[in-house]
Amino acid sequence: MHNIKALPFDFKFDGQTIALIVIDMQRDFAEPGGFGASLGNDVSRIGTIVPTVKKLIEGFRQAQLSVIHTMECHLPDLSDCPPAKRNRGSPTLRIGDVGPMGRVLIAGEPGTAIISELAPLPNEVVIKKPGKGAFYATRLDDELKLHGITHLVFAGVTTEVCVQTTMREANDRGYDCLLAEDATESYFAEFKTAAIDMIRAQSAIVGWTATTDEILKGINNV
Repeated sequence: MHNIKALPFDFKFDGQTIALIVIDMQRDFAEPGGFGASLGNDVSRIGTIVPTVKKLIEGFRQAQLSVIHTMECHLPDLSDCPPAKRNRGSPTLRIGDVGPMGRVLIAGEPGTAIISELAPLPNEVVIKKPGKGAFYATRLDDELKLHGITHLVFAGVTTEVCVQTTMREANDRGYDCLLAEDATESYFAEFKTAAIDMIRAQSAIVGWTATTDEILKGINNV
């Protein structure tokens, strides 16, 4: 049994049963001209976690543990994008519109790509998801079961939306979930803080949280 120093108490896992899931580190959310900026957000906040996310990814690769990436995106004909999602609010660009990095959040467009510093390796699983949670309408659960994964470490964006949603989905499916506190971010500092508090409340009702350094210490001897 391996151990990671975490809150609200230590996170324990068996050897190769642990995997890293990096949520939606895409150009459309992290760079000017993308969907995140079209909603009026300060996307520079997302860029601050790139070095930490990279460090976490490299640590899992060095330990020969699974790294899984997700991308929020839709089919070109928008058949998997409900009108309620596309039409909400008043962004300067809606899903499917043509922006500086191609059609917003459409599979295969430049803006939908994962930022280059965190690009997946050819052997790493990439989950294209049409919703906020990475289990909805995807093969993620099947992939995890295929490889005997029972414990998940999460990084990526945004903490309170796609990351927390996926953690809750995973929790309901029986996975033990750990959030890397310094490898996740929100456009709103207070939302990140609130999400972390909710995740580890009531004896880790959704999951645990820990720093990247503590996570890497815990997987070093796997």
